[in-house]
Amino acid sequence: MRKLKPKKIKQFLILTIIISLVFPGFAAPKAIVEQVENSIITLPISNIPIQNSWNGFEIIEFKFNGVDAKIVFPHKSNQSKNWIWRTQFWAHEPQTDLALLNQGFHLVYVDVVDLYGNKVALNRLSDFYSFLIKNFGLNKKTVLEGMSRGGLDAFNWASENTDKVFCIYVDAPVCDIKSWPGGLGEGQGSKTDWEKCLKAYDLTEFSVLDFKGIPLNNYLELAKAKIPLISVCGDADTVVPFEENTLKLAENYRAAGGEIELIVKKGIGHHPHSLKDPKSIVDFILKHTGNQ
Repeated sequence: MRKLKPKKIKQFLILTIIISLVFPGFAAPKAIVEQVENSIITLPISNIPIQNSWNGFEIIEFKFNGVDAKIVFPHKSNQSKNWIWRTQFWAHEPQTDLALLNQGFHLVYVDVVDLYGNKVALNRLSDFYSFLIKNFGLNKKTVLEGMSRGGLDAFNWASENTDKVFCIYVDAPVCDIKSWPGGLGEGQGSKTDWEKCLKAYDLTEFSVLDFKGIPLNNYLELAKAKIPLISVCGDADTVVPFEENTLKLAENYRAAGGEIELIVKKGIGHHPHSLKDPKSIVDFILKHTGNQ
């Protein structure tokens, strides 16, 4: 783990004060006493980012608008300051993330759990995006990574921010809330998540039938913007059925002139996500970010 120099620590603490003024929810302890260059500095900040190590890379963890947030730094950033944005399931099957960190990408995360890609989630993602661009100088375009329900966040945010996205990698993604968690098709659904999802969108079991705010509808904005997609799925998925989600999205996306690459794992269910060797995913991302 890289150790921050005293000057860097001081700069970061001052930055945190500024952030706490811009984002009042950036909250935790009331003050920090830090010894920098043999002097004691007391700073009234609302959050102390925790510096740690994650799989051999430097990570800072903090609260952003009251929820967990993380930024992982490559050993050496690539020239374009590229980054991949995981929308759900932090650290699950991280092989693509790790490979990209080794290619000089940053990795980021902010918690939008139990929001199912609704407007609250999209606003939080937009606030986090602005925070990252302003304070860490990352590329103005990101790579979105959506696993399972994280596909809702990735697709929905991208459809409203097409100018901020290079490409999207999804893995067994939810493309229709009626399929999951609703279970209104061939999938098993989730009663608990269905109730939370309907509440998140202020829908009923009747009004949801006409609801259009899902990836199977908003893909058109992505296709118009020529955003490349790659999806890894199992064709025996009974949780988020391939035919009701990715296959339907892919057919519609191609018909609308969009580019989507499918990696279909024969006989595999919802798990395991990703690939043991993520090279094909990584190569796709490198190609569409101008790194190959």
